[in-house]
Amino acid sequence: MHQISGRWRFGLALSLLTVVLWGVLPISLSITLQGLDVYTLTWFRFLGSFCLLAIYLMCRGNLPSISQLRSTSPKLVAIATIFLAMNYILFVKGLDITTPANAEVLIQLAPLLLGFGGLVIFKESYNLYQWIGISILTIGFVIFFNEQLSNLITAQTTYVFGSGLVVLAAFTWSIYALAQKQLLQSLSSAHIMLMIYGGCALIFTPFASIKTIFTLNSLQTSMLVFCALNTLIAYGAFAEALAHWEASRVSAVLAIAPLVTLLSSYFVSELSPNLIAAEHFTLLAIVGAILVVCGSTAIALGKR
Repeated sequence: MHQISGRWRFGLALSLLTVVLWGVLPISLSITLQGLDVYTLTWFRFLGSFCLLAIYLMCRGNLPSISQLRSTSPKLVAIATIFLAMNYILFVKGLDITTPANAEVLIQLAPLLLGFGGLVIFKESYNLYQWIGISILTIGFVIFFNEQLSNLITAQTTYVFGSGLVVLAAFTWSIYALAQKQLLQSLSSAHIMLMIYGGCALIFTPFASIKTIFTLNSLQTSMLVFCALNTLIAYGAFAEALAHWEASRVSAVLAIAPLVTLLSSYFVSELSPNLIAAEHFTLLAIVGAILVVCGSTAIALGKR
């Protein structure tokens, strides 16, 4: 099994960077989807990330060698590639027929599943303080997203269907992440992501409608480019975080991403109400947000 480096401060910093980028991503995706279909958007994100990462590694003379690729488990690479591709398309399809806030609350199943996977597969452990942190985190999410969760019960069929797609996306992401962590035993995070990005781009190439990209307005084009850069930087930071910190603790930090999404949605809706619908926070929601942050911190730093 892969062994972490022990540089937990660096792992924490990378995890926080991932939180910010993933937190604002649903808003960028929602704006881009106003002019682009889900398959072309997903294809562009993977292809752009693959090309940029390949250029970066080439300039540094750090492209993976044939011997390095042969030492890697092809089954694990296939699992990571297929399940990340499934995660992307399921999440974007779900987001397209729901809302950024709804998609972000449901996708939080993913880091929690990753954390439990780290406990079972990689034999990581939680102490008492961390289990208390999980309880606080769970209560905080229930309180914070009380209005969103209640809406799922009375929502229209398409809204419920979109929410189901996001739940499936959470499961596929946790499987990808566990395979990704084990791949770190034989390859660096950059080399792994290069193979996965390239494989995912190939998967979506037959479904992409490239001509529609040239019909986007300037804002949608900017958001499309940002989504590709977000994919490269966020997943690169996430993959590197797993090399330095336990999967269970990385997943705990990622759990605060919905707070970034809702705060970002609020500021965007204030600046441009036509782009994103405004999110209204109650006192109870603020209490829930505080509990989420406290619970996530307790899980991440419990042994420190």
